[in-house]
Amino acid sequence: MQAVPAFRAIAVAEAISWLALIVATIVKYTADQPVGVKILGPIHGVLFIAYVVLALAVRAQLRWNAKTSLIVLVDSVLPGGGLVVARRADLKPVTV
Repeated sequence: MQAVPAFRAIAVAEAISWLALIVATIVKYTADQPVGVKILGPIHGVLFIAYVVLALAVRAQLRWNAKTSLIVLVDSVLPGGGLVVARRADLKPVTV
């Protein structure tokens, strides 16, 4: 179950990096300062890939159905969606 705490942490980090990247993009186009996008873009990219990989690992461990898996993956595309995912009640082991 090591993947669940790691997934929660990555979900939060990915959401924060996504929001920061949006701010950096606004600054890039309004103040002609692209440095924030150059720094945050790759960071967010790595966090997004880690989010997807860990979401698939957690899906297998917790035996999520297709609907839950799809919701978790779609939430990663929404700004701040990872913050919602990190608080999901179903990120706990399934008892049989």
